[in-house]
This record gives sequence, C-alpha cells and structure tokens, in this order.
Amino acid sequence: MTKFIDYTKYPVPRIRHHANPVLYFPLKQHKGNNFYYPPVYEELEWDELFQNGKMPDMLDIGCGLGRFLLEMSRGNSDKNILGLEVRQSAVQWIQGVVQGESLANVEALWYSAVNGLGFIDTGSIEKVFYFFPDPWVKKKHYKRRAFSAELLKEIHRVLKPKGKLYLMTDVPEVDEYQQNVLAESALFNYEYTETDKWDLEIKSNHELFCEDKGIPFIRMICFKK
Repeated sequence: MTKFIDYTKYPVPRIRHHANPVLYFPLKQHKGNNFYYPPVYEELEWDELFQNGKMPDMLDIGCGLGRFLLEMSRGNSDKNILGLEVRQSAVQWIQGVVQGESLANVEALWYSAVNGLGFIDTGSIEKVFYFFPDPWVKKKHYKRRAFSAELLKEIHRVLKPKGKLYLMTDVPEVDEYQQNVLAESALFNYEYTETDKWDLEIKSNHELFCEDKGIPFIRMICFKK
C-alpha cells in the first residue's frame, strides 16, 4: 500500500461530537418527522456507490471522520467497504476525500444504524467494525446506545458464516455493556485481543488519539456462531 492520504488537503469542518438526540432512535419510534433525519433505506443501488457495482464486503458502523474506512479501502482495493455515520457533516467530509482521491471501493452514508441493516443481503459481509461509540455514560442515556440486541441480530444476519465483528472502546463501562449484550444474544463467540493478535493494521482516528495520549482502550473480536 502506498503512503497514507494527505489529509491536510481536506480541511476538517467544525463537527459536533453528538448529533441531535432524535437520530439515536429508530425513525418508526418518532410520532412525527418535523426534524432533520437521515434517510432510512430499504435497498441501495450498489452500482451508484461502488465502481464495480458489487455489494460491500466490509461494514464500518459509526465511521466518524473515516480515517479507518478510507485507509482500509486503499489497503484492500479488491474489497468494497461501506461506512455508516449519524453526523451528516462527517459523511460529507468523507465523501469529499473519496472524490478527491478517486477511491472506487469506498462510500460513506448518512444513516442511523438503529434503523437496521435491511438494505444489506443476508450472509454477504466479511467483517463489521464498531469502534469507539459514543459512551452515553449516564444510565438515563443508555437507550441512545446503538449497540443493542436488535442491532447485534442484524450484524449476525449480514455476516458470512465465518464473519467477524470487531469492537474497540476506551470506556470500561461500554465494554461491560457490550459484553452483556453479546452474552445475552448467544450469537457470537468473542475474545479480548492484545495488539499482537489484532489482525487489523489500519488505525482509526480515535485509536491514534488514545495512543498519543496514553489512554488505554479495549479490543474484542467476535466470531459469528
């Protein structure tokens, strides 16, 4: 793989850490729609997203500013990778980099994953990434966490028989919460992973931040049963 993208060519806009709270709940739960909400897709035309017209091979849920998404696409030119992000300004910035670098196998969508993954075929995805989600540490805000039994069922559905779900967080309470959801679902075997066993070379924006600041973080790989 060639050197990393020169991101200085793409000034990052001012992006709020959290989006409007209504975006963290499925659209069907809202009584009205008098607010700005991302599209809810039933299906997608893959030839409009990827140059080869094929479905995605990898899925990055909550891709943020997309360094991991973008660099993974460059290191895996034979694979399509789709990013989902609830903050529209972050998605627009990623799309600008995709166009500026003429990347053919990567796309980011403004989408709230709490609405499910119905537009992705069953058993079609090799790897799903879910890194450093908003912690929502107050108990009253737990309901805003996208990682749930419902989303986990969807991830299990779209993964291939030997597919993997990769998790990372720097918040121990989030790790405990995710482990509980995994255990209750009984859909995955999972293991905590040290650096030497982590099979992803590309690092996310927040992973690099944690390393730079000496903030410990937790990695887990989940294997579809």
